[in-house]
Amino acid sequence: MIQFKNISKHFQIKGQTVKAIDDINLDIPDGSIFGIIGYSGAGKSTLIRLINLLERPTQGQVIIHDVDFTALSANELRKRRSNIGMIFQHFNLLESKTVAENIEMPLRLLGIDKSKRKARVDELLKFIDLAHKHNAYPDELSGGQKQRVGIARALANHPKILLCDEATSALDPQTTKSVLDLLKKINTEQNITIVMVTHEMDVIETVCDHVAVMEAGKVIETGATVDLFSKPQHPTTQNFIQTVLQQQLPKNILEKLEVQHEHSIYRLQFLGSSAQEPIIQQLIKQYDISLNILFANMTEINGTVIGQMFVQLLGESSTINEAISFLKSNGVRVSQTGVQA
Repeated sequence: MIQFKNISKHFQIKGQTVKAIDDINLDIPDGSIFGIIGYSGAGKSTLIRLINLLERPTQGQVIIHDVDFTALSANELRKRRSNIGMIFQHFNLLESKTVAENIEMPLRLLGIDKSKRKARVDELLKFIDLAHKHNAYPDELSGGQKQRVGIARALANHPKILLCDEATSALDPQTTKSVLDLLKKINTEQNITIVMVTHEMDVIETVCDHVAVMEAGKVIETGATVDLFSKPQHPTTQNFIQTVLQQQLPKNILEKLEVQHEHSIYRLQFLGSSAQEPIIQQLIKQYDISLNILFANMTEINGTVIGQMFVQLLGESSTINEAISFLKSNGVRVSQTGVQA
């Protein structure tokens, strides 16, 4: 487990103290794909660089597998860092080196025997599906291929932890998907803990099983990804969720509907098995109400289906209350919605 205990990181800029990280306590489970999301300047990249102490904290402890990294000597820290790989937004490949030489570099720096280096490079090139680019140079590769080489280089020394700092931000959507699929494969097949910094909620949705949301140097919300998607608490989290899972109807539509029938709009949320049952059909058959579907969508988070629907319910208030009770008894979350102030 990776643990941040009362971690802060301050910078002095033009005589003023800037709190990039402000007293964070956070646990990252072993074997997880853990996402750290926030807007620009939230402190997320600083936080991930504290894991391998590329940035040293102003105060607090970084504890990895019960070892306090902040208390290690320089020599011991170098040894421990060999278990942590890192990939970057802009690939950081050496243009004068071939693909194979770029992947081999960390092994060469560690003094690994040449035959073992070659075997590991060949293994990794096959794993990232770039064996045919063995002797190519970075400028001959696409962006996605460059990032795959960066991932292979980070995996060269069999790390236990892989840090990804905006690893897909410079890629198009299709290439992003292929890179995320590769990271998921790494996590599943090699049980490597992956910590991902991103500002893209669809990245979190696609691969992360846990997530921390950052704002102004603090973690404002954290938990299992499916929980944050289904019931985000903080307004910033809700804004991020809105980019992939609509949380509210447009204000002008709500206003028109509210004028016609006040307090008639409801948000229905279906989680897991309830998303796959014909509950709405049963509701219409069983209760004397009119149901107007205004919007509906569905997404999948780590194998759990989340569906939601905005509906207008019209009828006798007692019948509507019975219908809502029926929905809740079948695992549907029901909340009344309206024009937000």
